[in-house]
Amino acid sequence: MPYPEHFVSPMRQELTRLGVEELKTAADVDTAFDMGSDQTQLLVINSVCGCAAAMARPAVALAMQHTTKPDRVTTVFAGQDLEATVRARDHLVGIPPSSPFMALIKGGDVAYVIERRHIEGRSAQAIALDLVGAFDRFCGTDTTAEDGPESPETMGSHAEDPMSSSFRSIIR
Repeated sequence: MPYPEHFVSPMRQELTRLGVEELKTAADVDTAFDMGSDQTQLLVINSVCGCAAAMARPAVALAMQHTTKPDRVTTVFAGQDLEATVRARDHLVGIPPSSPFMALIKGGDVAYVIERRHIEGRSAQAIALDLVGAFDRFCGTDTTAEDGPESPETMGSHAEDPMSSSFRSIIR
């Protein structure tokens, strides 16, 4: 059962006020993934969780201030846009579901991902720097992720703490 709209509306607006396009149906998602080989899109799977509020959505806002950006920025809301979220995850073959989540798509293929595990325990600024690095690498260039999606682990992360988020949550 989806969250009540009045509950998630302010969380949606944190992204839509930045010009992020909501994808609310499976057809919207399919249309968004139908792109030219040189086109880029940032897909944000939004969430009600605290790490989405404190880190993920603010990171997107910071990254969108960078001069190099994807051609399109879209979002689905996990727990609300159920059909759209399922379809978005169908396009993310081999990537385990998580939310919040961000994927930079180039030419319909996933080039870079930031999963929940890359978000928890990190600052919005560090996550934004990871996004900006991906924007610089893949947006407006001929670069593709030939060996599958890259991530903060493969491109080098701006993490403040080298300890995994799972271990941080246990010892703190």
